[in-house]
Amino acid sequence: MDKAEQLDRISEQLQAAGYKLTAQRSATVAVILDHAQAHLSAEQIFMATKEVVPEIGLATVYRTLEMLTELYVLNKVRFIEDGMTHYDLCETDHDHHFHHHLLCLQCGAIEEIHTDLLPAVEQQVYDDYTFTVLDHRLTFHGICARCQQINQQNGLPANQLDPSRQIDVTQL
Repeated sequence: MDKAEQLDRISEQLQAAGYKLTAQRSATVAVILDHAQAHLSAEQIFMATKEVVPEIGLATVYRTLEMLTELYVLNKVRFIEDGMTHYDLCETDHDHHFHHHLLCLQCGAIEEIHTDLLPAVEQQVYDDYTFTVLDHRLTFHGICARCQQINQQNGLPANQLDPSRQIDVTQL
């Protein structure tokens, strides 16, 4: 789905919920669509949106992000390492919401997993607690393939962090 189609879909979702796609909201959504794989924080989204709409306020961006999260347009993702909330687009073809990531502790790369990995766990939760899981998030921490290759080229074990290259997760 291209950007225009995604913007139309999001506009329809907003209208169905009684909201309008204002110029500020449209600019905010456009920034999110332009950086769909980046997992931007609210501040990063604000700064990028401000370049397009200089008069936009941080509070407007925060309200827009909250609204889009409530409408399941966006996922809020909080990585424990940096304590910041990041945002990315929800998958549009799922009634059941899940969001999984791979976080490389060596270079900081974040990769999304588009497969629900926990159906058996969810069933066990239901069987044991009569609790229906509607949404879950999971982040695996480790070393990406690129960093493993670099480690091997440098004579280090592929499956261990290179202390000289380990990221400062507070900077994510």
